[in-house]
Amino acid sequence: MLGQIIFYVFAGITVLSAGVVAFSRKLVYSVFALLFTFFGVAGLYVFLEADFLAAVQLLIYVGGVLVLLLFGIMLTNRVADINISQGNTNRIVGGIASLGMLGITLYILFDTPWNTIGEKVMPETVSTIGELLMTRWLLPFEAASVLLLAALIGAAMLARRSGEGEGA
Repeated sequence: MLGQIIFYVFAGITVLSAGVVAFSRKLVYSVFALLFTFFGVAGLYVFLEADFLAAVQLLIYVGGVLVLLLFGIMLTNRVADINISQGNTNRIVGGIASLGMLGITLYILFDTPWNTIGEKVMPETVSTIGELLMTRWLLPFEAASVLLLAALIGAAMLARRSGEGEGA
């Protein structure tokens, strides 16, 4: 019973903070809400007994990505005062698409025959992930890394082009 309560607390924190990230007009508030979203997801990974994913969630996302975003915001002049508003007027289309995806998700959730196991077997998570990344999923893993490298180079080139016209 206590485990269920803690699970729902983590799920609630994750969903509510993700809503703040999506709907907040202040960039700083969105980033701090993203912190709670990342921690909530890490807590949910712990409940799924995915200890490796929980540790990676904390190290990579909270320790790397979020700190990078915070430093980027705090070190940029006047970004904290900017109100970010969405200029998109397709809310009806987005709402219909969201309701459609919700319907599909609920259909899959209730129509799938979920397998349950009677005896818990703790897998060796790290060795299994390492073996799969170096055997079965090696090509997609390397393709994703090359794609991320190309995106990084493209972002650096775009930032350099936009900064060339400014005086030093």
